[in-house]
This record gives sequence, structure tokens and C-alpha cells, in this order.
Amino acid sequence: MTVAPPWAEAAEALADKVTADAPAWHDAVRNTPRHRLVPRWWQRVPESPSQEWALVDLPEDSTERLHAAYTNETLVTRVGPTHADHAASGERGRGQPTSSSTLPGLIVSMAHQLDVRLGHQVLDVGTGSGYSAGLFAHRFGDENVTSVDVDPYLVEAARTRLAAFGRTPRVEAVDATGELPDPEYDRIMATVSVRPVPASWLRALRPGGRLVTTIAHTALLITADMGRDGIARGMVKADTATFMETRRTADYPAGLDHVFVGARVREGEDVRPPDGPIPDLWQEWPLRWLYELDTPGVETRAAICPDHGRRVVWLLAPDGSWARAEDGDRPMVHQGGARRLWDDLERVRGRWEENNRFSLHSMRAVLTAEGSTLSSPDGSWAFPV
Repeated sequence: MTVAPPWAEAAEALADKVTADAPAWHDAVRNTPRHRLVPRWWQRVPESPSQEWALVDLPEDSTERLHAAYTNETLVTRVGPTHADHAASGERGRGQPTSSSTLPGLIVSMAHQLDVRLGHQVLDVGTGSGYSAGLFAHRFGDENVTSVDVDPYLVEAARTRLAAFGRTPRVEAVDATGELPDPEYDRIMATVSVRPVPASWLRALRPGGRLVTTIAHTALLITADMGRDGIARGMVKADTATFMETRRTADYPAGLDHVFVGARVREGEDVRPPDGPIPDLWQEWPLRWLYELDTPGVETRAAICPDHGRRVVWLLAPDGSWARAEDGDRPMVHQGGARRLWDDLERVRGRWEENNRFSLHSMRAVLTAEGSTLSSPDGSWAFPV
């Protein structure tokens, strides 16, 4: 009698949970040993003054490791330039996450929307731990799956770990925003976010093919089908998905702390009351994402000021422009630099209100290798992506 491995029960419980709406993926989740693909990971240190991460390193078949690996959660595997595999015991990671094993439920949901059929050639962008490549390979055959990542170590580790339990998809180290390993694919799924949508993906997508991706610095998930005219058309989906942005170097560029130093308390060159209430951009995420689509690259920060208990929102731009909005009995906006960032935010909010605050999940996508856009439901407001 064959004895089930220690992880089998945990993997089946995960499959039961995350494939309720996509039962065709149950067997793939049940038979993919995620704990072997993520032997170590980083866990955020609560309330750390800087972005600190503690290393989690547990025995392979321990109850704690199996519980973590087969819980529907993202496991951060790389922080800044440091992969958990290379960290010393007790070491702290510092910085932004630069790779992870995405929560399985989101992978299954996106893969289900991709609607892969037998014989399709699938491109999995963002190898990470190799988990999504393993799921695709289990369902559709190793020979039909290509997975790419910019990080050579991630690629080699995923290839080795997948092969250890019999999965051998093609895994390549390439910059996925450039040329791809093969000229054509039937399906492309990205677990990294992009802006613009790479022209190489759209050139490689066969007529009738489908693309599932997200727009950088938003959680907008797009599904689009390629027509015979070379245009992929689709929609922003009701699901949301926040992914790390594509990168070409070991780490992401430094944040805008140098701009924040002045914006934190400095008197603005332009000081005025706000035009309407000061939004909480972390709760009013549709407005924040519309602002990102309209005015890309602006960093948003918020805090409750300990001196007077008022909420403060900052907008910071790479060119040194900044805005600070202080809530309270007498709200006030300070702005400095070449651009008036708060004016832009109020313009976006005003136009959105004129358009009856349409749902962002009703936006239409038109994607071509020459340029792509998202547009409002009536087509009157378009954003290049």
C-alpha cells in the first residue's frame, strides 16, 4: 500500500479551498509540493521602524512549515537583493520585496481566467518560486509551458526544485519586457505588473490567444483576447491583484525619501485650502489608481501627525515636485516643485465625479504592440498603459 507523503493532506486541503470556482485545477494544486519550492522565506517584522524582515527556516516536513506552505498566503522569498536561500541564520532582510511565491488562490484564479486548452503553448511571466509553472506543467504537460524571470538564481532554483518532483517545463532567465524565448504563444500570464504592456507580448500572442496581466502601481487585473487584426481587446476584471513591478536590476530604484524630507514639513510655494475633502487614498483606492493611470510615477504616503492628531497625505514625484495635504478643522494643501500634484489629483477626482464615479472594473482594454490604453466605459477618458 502506498503511503501518502506528510504534505499530501495539507495540499489537498489547500486545493479544496482555492479551486472551488475552478475545480479543473484541483488535481494540480493537490499534487504540487509548494513547500519544496519555498524552503525558506522572509516574514515582515511587525512595527519595525524600517522595512525589516525576519528569516523563516523550518524543517522540511515540520507541521509549521507545511501549515505555512499550504495556507493561501504569499510567501516573500527575496527582499532587496537578498534571497532567503542565501541569508544566514538570524539575518534580517531590509527593503522592498523583490520576489515571492504568490498566494495560490490568486494563481488559480488567474490561470482559470486564462482558459488554457490542451495543446496550447503557455508563457508564465515571473517564475518566482516556480509554483505557477508547476501547476501549468501538471495540467498541460511540461513541453507546453515556458516560464521566464529576470533573475538567473530564481530560474536555476525553480528549475532544480521542479525537476526534483518530476516537473520539467522550460525555465529561462530573460528580461520579459524584451524579446521572448519563442516567437508565438497561445496564452500569456504575468505574476509581475507592467506598464507599458510589453510590445513583445502582443507580437507573440497568436490570434485567438489570451493575455492576463496587471498594471504597475495599481491592482487592476486585465484579461484580453488577441484578434486577427493584431489588437487584443478585453476588460479590467472584478478580481484585484497586486504584484511587484518588472525590474531589470537586482533591486528596485530607491524611493523618494529625499523628496519627502522637504515635503514633510516645509512651507509650500503654493498654499491653499483643498477643493473638497482630503481623500484617504489608502481607503479610496479607485481614486488612487485612477490618479496613477493619469499621472504615473507619483508616490503616495500618509500618516496621522502625532503633534495634532490630523491625517496628512503626501504626493511625491521623481522630479522633486511634492504636495502635502493636512486634514482637520482648517484643511490646507502645500505644493512645491515644477508640478502641482494636488491640482492633478483634484482634476482627476473632478472628472471621475463628472463620469458618475464609474467602476474601474468596467474599464475597457485595447492592447497593441504600437500602444495600449485603458478607457472609461463610454470611451471618453483613456489612459496609455
